[in-house]
Amino acid sequence: MKIYDDKHIKNVAIVGANKSGKTTLAETMLFEAGLVKRRGSVENKNTVSDYHEIEQERETSIFATPLHTEWRNYKINLIDTPGLDDFIGEIASTMRVADSVIVVVNAQQGVEVGTEIIWNYVDRFSLPTVFAINQIDSPNADFEESFKSIVNLIGKHAIKIQYPIIVDGAQCIIDVLKMKMYKFGPNGGKPEKLEIPEDQKELANKLQNELIEKAAENDEDLMELYFDKGTLNEDEMREGIKKGMLNHELFPVFCISALNDMGSGRLMGFIDNVAPSSADLKPEQSVEGETIECKSDAPTSLFIFKTLYEPNLGQISFFKVKSGEIKQNDKLENSRNEEIEIVNQLFIMDGKNREPVEKLCAGDIGATLKLKYTKTNDTLRTKGSNITIKPIHFPEPRINKSITAADKNDEEKLNDALKKIHNQDPTVIIKYSKELKQQILSCQGELHLATIDWTLQKIYGIKANFEQPRITYRETIQRSATTSYKHKKQSGGSGQFGEVHIKIEPYFEGMPEPDGFNIRGKEVVDLEWGGKLVFYNCIVGGVIDTRYLPSVLKGILEVMEEGPLTKSYARDIRVMLFDGKMHAVDSNDISFKIAAAHAFKEAFLNAKPKLLEPIHEITVKVPEELMGNVMTDLQSRRSIILGMDSDGKYQTIKAKTPLAEMYKYSTTLRSITQGRGSFSTKFSSFELVPNNVQEELIKKNKE
Repeated sequence: MKIYDDKHIKNVAIVGANKSGKTTLAETMLFEAGLVKRRGSVENKNTVSDYHEIEQERETSIFATPLHTEWRNYKINLIDTPGLDDFIGEIASTMRVADSVIVVVNAQQGVEVGTEIIWNYVDRFSLPTVFAINQIDSPNADFEESFKSIVNLIGKHAIKIQYPIIVDGAQCIIDVLKMKMYKFGPNGGKPEKLEIPEDQKELANKLQNELIEKAAENDEDLMELYFDKGTLNEDEMREGIKKGMLNHELFPVFCISALNDMGSGRLMGFIDNVAPSSADLKPEQSVEGETIECKSDAPTSLFIFKTLYEPNLGQISFFKVKSGEIKQNDKLENSRNEEIEIVNQLFIMDGKNREPVEKLCAGDIGATLKLKYTKTNDTLRTKGSNITIKPIHFPEPRINKSITAADKNDEEKLNDALKKIHNQDPTVIIKYSKELKQQILSCQGELHLATIDWTLQKIYGIKANFEQPRITYRETIQRSATTSYKHKKQSGGSGQFGEVHIKIEPYFEGMPEPDGFNIRGKEVVDLEWGGKLVFYNCIVGGVIDTRYLPSVLKGILEVMEEGPLTKSYARDIRVMLFDGKMHAVDSNDISFKIAAAHAFKEAFLNAKPKLLEPIHEITVKVPEELMGNVMTDLQSRRSIILGMDSDGKYQTIKAKTPLAEMYKYSTTLRSITQGRGSFSTKFSSFELVPNNVQEELIKKNKE
């Protein structure tokens, strides 16, 4: 195929709420460009982008799928994205390589919950954005209400380029940039270009003047030209619109029917000659602080934004050429591990279809197979060029589950499959908790979890069990206690003997040294699970040889690794070893380790032991009118409300909530807010568990 330079490549992400028509629009654009001869449909399970079995089964996009079209000497790379925020990781990776965004809005619904959630994400990247109000030919379509909902979402920077009307029973679109009317036949396709009807000229002129003013605002030269002439021509308007889009201060609004191919060609023409390319965007800065120029004569750098595993192909790595150019068999260095990768094959991907190419230039998107040392977020670069592209920051997981193979013989197979799932979708996090003795899978929500389960069963042939993870409690004490323990064992020959006398106390930073003891030595142990153990040697007269002290400490630490209450880690305790006995023949390390463990456990249970639970700081963003219901639910979860802040139409609630009360919160919040709420959490501290909760946990542990 033809090789395009950086100024003739447009990378466009298609985003929007679930069922808004993104996949249908992508299919229609491919059809308009002649890439496909017959349009598929989501219902018939034969679209180019939704080609995965799970997408066809559920009739919804789950993966971001790169496609391409060629239109009037431009190459347009499209990325069709999911509309559900459980798959927000796919949108995050897409935003990292898109030059502009089409937000598809259903004319029957206007801006929906999914649109709001995705827009919040798009807005962070300040990418040039076009809104396309879809399904204008539906009997329930309301263009004006849909436009108002866009204005409510983004403000008065939304500007109509088009609006729909019916003329003589036919669907028409008035275009105020071209000042033409497009009249469509019942099957859509290429429209008839007509003059604007007399009864629409006043409104069309009014909208064009608004567009001219908005376009002129974004450039001083255009503003002066506008003051001199009182208007701008079409080319000048295009220039102003483009600059406004680049400034994230002008959002053109189009109307289309993707299903019936109305307005899709005009939208593509706008992308072609107005929407910015990579070369128009502000140059990126590398991790090293260098400017990455989107030019074909610069050193080559590729950014891996997505990884897929296909059963017949293996690993597919999708990349954007950030600078320079890439040819078949080029050798590039991975900036993360300095391994050399040979790019043996180059493709343009359209769903599952691969088109081999010999070369790709700066700004383009492509794919290659079977890279050995490279994964999502990696940079491949010309050796010695010192370029590392800033990584995608994926959202934190919102739900956690323990995961095990239903068949224990599949454990190794499960681990391999989970590794591939994580590489394909970095929002899926897999960690083994030594403390909980569980493998924990973290992801974005219940639907996300369901797709992981489907993948394990259908792709990898593994049945997995998902359960609520145990909670990482801690144990500590609230007062001092003194005890002694003698370990004595005789079984013929040399036996075992060790006796220790200890006092334990709660520990906190900055506390004074213990009174009434002759301190001979002190060891502060920073526990790997948090908190401290402070161990004092207060032995006088050599009643316990110093060579046995490490064994005493080891015995104490072993008990702290499995606390006496619930077998949770213990923390923040200090121990004074002040007396004991040993035997010239029978004393040894094991004897003193056993004696210390028993003494510490007994003292711990006499020192008013207490459980600590992990507390998370939770930030919940909800529509103002739903705040009361969300607050009530948080308080039922033993939350302490820290404060509230206004954020446009939303309220942000900050609270501290026990982790034990957060199970399935994602599902509950979605239900309370009809999907309009979002939240994030981070660990805050360990706090005392209420007495009734502690009693229940101890009882459960004994059982």
